[in-house]
Amino acid sequence: MQLTGHITPDSLMSLEAYTKWRKLHKADVIAHRKLRSVLLGEHINLQFESETTIRYQIQEMLRIEKVFEEEGILQEIEAYAPLVPDGSNWKATMMIEYTDVNERKRELARLIGVEDRLFVEVEGHTRVYAIADEDLDRENEEKTSAVHFVRFEFTPPMCAAVKAGAGVKLGCDHTHYPAHVQINLETLSSLAGDLR
Repeated sequence: MQLTGHITPDSLMSLEAYTKWRKLHKADVIAHRKLRSVLLGEHINLQFESETTIRYQIQEMLRIEKVFEEEGILQEIEAYAPLVPDGSNWKATMMIEYTDVNERKRELARLIGVEDRLFVEVEGHTRVYAIADEDLDRENEEKTSAVHFVRFEFTPPMCAAVKAGAGVKLGCDHTHYPAHVQINLETLSSLAGDLR
């Protein structure tokens, strides 16, 4: 999968080429995704996206839906490309995970607004709170969604600190979900590559 910094129809593989590529590289992409996943507490998982994860997602959707016409390809790019970090931020898919259906229903009602209470704290800098669901509102008065899309926007000094090896904490200060975790060095090294 060729990383170009910009996803266009011409930079994607044909369905035939992707099918061959997928057989050889699916395990690599899964390992990359796992490396960029951070569990916050027991029930919130953040999958930090990259050009690799988003290209894979687009190619998978095209493969599954057997889309080969330009209009359909453009629709998939339009849906997913905004999730690629652009040098001053990290973008993530946030999943609220409860295996029991009744517990999930109850907790989604208690966790309204949780996506806005997520933060990243770069060592020596103030917290940066998530900008959530820029594409559409994913909650109502009764419950929040189990999936949100979040962006953490950094200042140039924060980017420089992360790239220089500063520690980074991921946290949530929602009343019903207080949690924080230090992002491990291997994951942080991958995420630092998203920043200019």
